Amino acid sequence: MAHFSGEDEVMLQAMLRQLFQSVKEKITGAPSLECAEEILLHLEETDENFHNYEFVKYLRQHICNTLGSMIEEEMEKWTSDQNQDEECGYDTVVQHVTKRTQESKEYKEMMHSLKNIMMVVVESMINKFEEDEMRSQERQKKIRKEKSNSYCTDNCSDSDSSFNQSYKFCQGKLQLILDQLDPGQPKEVRYEALQTLCSAPPSDVLNCENWTTLCEKLTVSLSDPDPVFSDRILKFYAQTFTLSPLHMTKEIYTSLAKYLKLYFLSRENQIPTLSTGIDISNPNVICLLKKVRLLNEYQKEAPSFWIRHPEKYMEEIVENTLSLLSVKHDQSHLVSQKILDPIYFFALVDTKAVWFKKWMHAYYSRTAVLRLLEKKYKSLVTTAVQQCVQYLELCEAMKADEILGHSKHCGNKQKTFYYSGQELQYIYFIHSLCLLGRLLIYTQGRRLFPIKLKNRKDLVSLTDLLVLFTQLIYYSPSCPKMTSAAHLDNYSPASMVTEVLRILCDQKECAVECLYNNTVIEALLQPIHNLMKGTKTAPDCSETALIHIADILARIASVEEGLTLLLYGENMNSSEEKSMAWEENLLDDLLNFAATPKGLLFLQRTGAINECVTFMFDRYAKKLQISRHKKFGYGVLVTQVASTAAGAVALQSSGFINTLITELWANLECGRDDVRVTHPRSTPVDPIDRSCQKSFLGLVNLLPYPAVYELVGNQDLPNKAEYSLREVPTCVVDIIDRLIILNSEAKIRSLFNYEQSHIFGLRLLSVVCCDLNTLLLLEAQYQVSEILLNAQEENILETSESHRDFIIDGLSVERNHVLVRINFIGGPMERILPPRVLEKGDDPYPWPMFSSYPLPNCYLSEVTRNADLKQDNDLGKLLLRFKMSDKQTEWIENCRRQFCKMMKAKPDIISGSALLELLEKFVLHLSESPSECYFPSVEYTTTDANVKNESLSSVQQLGIKMTVRYGKFLNLLKDSAENDLTLVLKHCERFLKQQQAPIKSSLLCLQGTYAGHDWFVSSLFMIMLGDKEKTLRFLQKFSRLLTSAFLWLPRLHISRYLATDTIESGIHPVYFCSTHYIEMLLKVEVPLVFSAFHMSGFAPSQICLQWISQCFWNYLDWLEICHYIATCVFLGPDYQVYICIAIFRHLQQDILQHTQTQDLQVFLKEEALHGFRVSDYFEYMEILEQNYRPVVLRDMRNVRVQST
Repeated sequence: MAHFSGEDEVMLQAMLRQLFQSVKEKITGAPSLECAEEILLHLEETDENFHNYEFVKYLRQHICNTLGSMIEEEMEKWTSDQNQDEECGYDTVVQHVTKRTQESKEYKEMMHSLKNIMMVVVESMINKFEEDEMRSQERQKKIRKEKSNSYCTDNCSDSDSSFNQSYKFCQGKLQLILDQLDPGQPKEVRYEALQTLCSAPPSDVLNCENWTTLCEKLTVSLSDPDPVFSDRILKFYAQTFTLSPLHMTKEIYTSLAKYLKLYFLSRENQIPTLSTGIDISNPNVICLLKKVRLLNEYQKEAPSFWIRHPEKYMEEIVENTLSLLSVKHDQSHLVSQKILDPIYFFALVDTKAVWFKKWMHAYYSRTAVLRLLEKKYKSLVTTAVQQCVQYLELCEAMKADEILGHSKHCGNKQKTFYYSGQELQYIYFIHSLCLLGRLLIYTQGRRLFPIKLKNRKDLVSLTDLLVLFTQLIYYSPSCPKMTSAAHLDNYSPASMVTEVLRILCDQKECAVECLYNNTVIEALLQPIHNLMKGTKTAPDCSETALIHIADILARIASVEEGLTLLLYGENMNSSEEKSMAWEENLLDDLLNFAATPKGLLFLQRTGAINECVTFMFDRYAKKLQISRHKKFGYGVLVTQVASTAAGAVALQSSGFINTLITELWANLECGRDDVRVTHPRSTPVDPIDRSCQKSFLGLVNLLPYPAVYELVGNQDLPNKAEYSLREVPTCVVDIIDRLIILNSEAKIRSLFNYEQSHIFGLRLLSVVCCDLNTLLLLEAQYQVSEILLNAQEENILETSESHRDFIIDGLSVERNHVLVRINFIGGPMERILPPRVLEKGDDPYPWPMFSSYPLPNCYLSEVTRNADLKQDNDLGKLLLRFKMSDKQTEWIENCRRQFCKMMKAKPDIISGSALLELLEKFVLHLSESPSECYFPSVEYTTTDANVKNESLSSVQQLGIKMTVRYGKFLNLLKDSAENDLTLVLKHCERFLKQQQAPIKSSLLCLQGTYAGHDWFVSSLFMIMLGDKEKTLRFLQKFSRLLTSAFLWLPRLHISRYLATDTIESGIHPVYFCSTHYIEMLLKVEVPLVFSAFHMSGFAPSQICLQWISQCFWNYLDWLEICHYIATCVFLGPDYQVYICIAIFRHLQQDILQHTQTQDLQVFLKEEALHGFRVSDYFEYMEILEQNYRPVVLRDMRNVRVQST
């Protein structure tokens, strides 16, 4: 293309003219320029000659010459890189190579060159066209003057309408055509009128006011005995189908369908009978078949575009079709005198009912078809079943050489243009078989059975039909030898039936309902039984028929349910097998309970959790589907089970965790055993390689704090002197030891892929430490921060005595991110997390690294560090709204109303000392109202001296230090606050211990005090500005309220107010009540988010439990945390549920996006709730309260055992 000569220009012009000439009819028929462009853009899809055009060949050759070698190299490179990826398909390769090609320099240069050349060619053609146009203008004027007298003489301003070059169809001309189409007009006049109509754009014709009248005229003209005239009308119909939008083609289709219906119902038309057969050389038959074929072609094309149009258009087409196919003549007593119904002609042009297959493929049209079949046109299904029954009876009654006459014409050229009655019956039988086979795939289709047939007392059930199909395999005869192999494979009854049964076998629900019963299995096994007994199965049971039966039996046996049925029958003679199957079904059903928090509580209360989890792992190990009803996958179930302590222990004892970690290690360190090592393994590009992504998400699902505490709590790291290269981790502690805390050379040397594996471990640490309880546990047991800081210290390069630089690599950047994340608390506006990726330019990582504390100031936000607590004026105004009333109930309700009003109008006022006083006053009055108190009063007189010498857990101690750091950052606490908070927590443990029940349990979380840090008390201590006495007084009053059970999690730890079996389960009411209703409401209120969770194999309950347990620390800014607590205290604990629903609604777009990128769990755990404010969703939460409070609050009140 670099040397573009004049000859090249002439050649390209000729090629373009050929292309435009070929598509001229399509383009000129387009109603607008945009439609014409669309036609050209989709020409490859609609024009079968597309690849034969010289211009297309030229472009293909040019692309091949320019980019061919580059594409081949890219494909070879991609194939070699992906040789170990068994899921890498053709589509993936094409997408990758296409993307790389379009981004290449060669592609851009080629496109630029092509555009320049085509601009020259097109401009030259336009200039030539304008010159030709000018020369012909005079001639055109003369022609118009001559024709103006013979054309329309109405008020049309321009007689040269769209018949020539105008884009507006003249109403006068259409009226003239209507007059000329009248049957009384001479043949020549009618011919010319029809020719004129065919040359006009269909869109112009159909948009005319007289279109309805024209449509009626055309319908009448379809019956014209002149074949030429009829053909021209069909040409117009075909042109309309091709070029017009659906609402126009729908009218043409309806017109043609109604015409055919009237044609078949009319006694005047000579429709062939079954005895005479069909002679397709007969002009009348040819004309009829052309009309049927045109209708059928449209039937097959319509599903590709009707979803883009209103449902009523599609329903009208479906109804007219079914109405036509259901036409039945009044039959004589003799079958041979039967007049052929429309269905025979449709079977002749579309023997395998492709139209029906396409209509049933999409839910959009399938619903309409099945609804109409059930309500109005069930006779169509009945006649199809009747045809299959009659064919089987014919096979049973006649000898092999007397039937299947349909195939004889395959070798007899003299009968090519004639179909006998037997052949027509057989063609109709094949059509019926295909139609019924497609119908049985769908649940609503199977519900059309049983069917009542004429001359048959009993109804034909689904089982009867499947037995009939089975008998057709071995009763129907073989085709004669003269029949071609292709014909035999495509249309022999055995092959057709086998294909139907194969499809049913592959659809598990269909197979269970249709095939998995004794009657059908016995019918399949009958010829085998007879062979074993030495008797013949049927008149001509061929070897081919037995192979077909064996194929179906093999498919049935490949599924567990089918194999059991084959071995033991429907009644399962073996009592042991019956008991086993019953037990498995029971466990499968019980396992569905584990998909919801309340269902999981039920399993643990009944003691069935261990058996259910073992059953789940057994199915997982065998790579079998979990749950017959396909409602839940392994991901959701594992997430729910791992959210509880007992569930985590069950997963460990079942071997599930061991298997998951072994699979992870194989992918991370070893690679798959079944991959040939002809090529070295590719170096991962992403921080977590795609082969390990599934295992990573599996571990994230598996490690919420309840599971971490049970699996890791009180366990030391192995820290061995040497690790064998073949030593594979088997538990969570091993993963921490081998991938996260790499504090020795022995651990580093034991890894084949040190950097990749350690980054995997650091990413896992980053996610699990987003749960602050997990962070404190790992810090207390393993000093994670110290290990990471030491690793950063070792990554320093000393350039001089006074200057040291950190080596910036993947590990140091990842460690820096984790260190900032785990050592500073703050919401989205309060802390800044360094990115994990390098930037372009001279300074790829401008964020300062560190190997000791404190953190550099650049990670601390300036937005809230100097919070202004002087709100005396606002406080006074707000407190004046809360006037005392003689009736305490009225005062409480008034407070709630005023609180809602302020949250909507001025939410920022409710903070600092104002919030402190509001909470104190409100909770004081609530605790004095018997109707508001849920728990009994508990006397507590312990002094500071009594608790001073008591010890707190290391997790609590670290939590205190974290709280004080955060409080000092917010200017809420002073240095002395650490001692006061320590005393507050010691008093709380003593206070709550008075209300705990003695219990013996193997669960670690039930052995002693609450396992995590008390984040609610820490939050309250900060709200009270570090005042120990106010905090303790508030907690004693607050502990009487129902809200305390859901905000203050240690409040109900092994509490005597809970039922014994609930205590023993180790499941907190926040999980089995609050998060349960969060999931229930989410399904109704934000269904897309609910579906996204299930698609991601993750449960909303787990992330909500994490948010609530740590009072949204690190997820919300301090003001929003205060508003969350205040809202639940003032308005009730059910607002905890509504706030979570509001958060999910706020995050909907992000959740859907991260579902597509397959990292939803990581996003929800690592990311703060950017942009979410409690006050913004107050009106929405009030609507939720109106709709759901009666149910949610009632269940929350039921958590306490009634007898206490």
